[in-house]
Amino acid sequence: MSLLPGVYKAIKKNGEVYYRSSITCQNRHISLGSYSSEDNAHKSYLEAKNILETVQLSIRDYDACVPVLSFEKWVILINFRDSGIYIKTPIYLKDSYFLYYISMNDILKFDVDDLFYYSNHKIMKRGGHLFVSDYGMQVNIFSRYGIKNYAVENRDYKFVNGDSQDLRYRNIEIINRYHGVRRITTNGRTSYLSVIHIIGNYKIGLYPTEIEAAIAYNKAVDLLEKKGFHKNYTKNYISELNAITYASLYNRIKIGKSIRLL
Repeated sequence: MSLLPGVYKAIKKNGEVYYRSSITCQNRHISLGSYSSEDNAHKSYLEAKNILETVQLSIRDYDACVPVLSFEKWVILINFRDSGIYIKTPIYLKDSYFLYYISMNDILKFDVDDLFYYSNHKIMKRGGHLFVSDYGMQVNIFSRYGIKNYAVENRDYKFVNGDSQDLRYRNIEIINRYHGVRRITTNGRTSYLSVIHIIGNYKIGLYPTEIEAAIAYNKAVDLLEKKGFHKNYTKNYISELNAITYASLYNRIKIGKSIRLL
């Protein structure tokens, strides 16, 4: 007996029967998922067919019906219908940027420069953190902007337009790039405070540039290690400086007495 349109019978290793659903559109074969019954597999096919043929249907219509397909698949199909480009992650293309749907009401905005990456890396959210699986590791997506895992919004970085869902590069301003360094602005004058955590925070010093503050932090780490403090501090890597310039600054920079007297 032939199966309903869009449905294919399959058998698991343990002999259990299940049903796969798929649809072909614009010469593209699109898998719609696996189902326990032929009826549900066919319903997913009909739903996908309706999405692809009905331009009036939008992503927002998902909550207004009783869908068989996942929300992610809805986004993928609607984007394919509207743009003609099939993307396997829940992305909707705009003219100069794209939207990534974590959920109906959790939508991220990215530059087109990131399209290839997020077309091949699914974003996951856990405990408020956004990450992807990359080479078997969980990678925080903010690392692509040079934002460290310990960074604090509005202290170490900020969203220029105030929208934390807008992850286009021009909307993210890095305030502090280095471990232990904070930018301080007083009466319109900017300086950089270097601080290290031992048992509580210790002030290393106040410096005119971010790089000097970062080197001061490294120097404090070296001094603490000589004194027997082993806390696996991460030193700052400063790519802008060659070894000679770094050594010259390292020798010249002074660190606070509170660190030296420990």
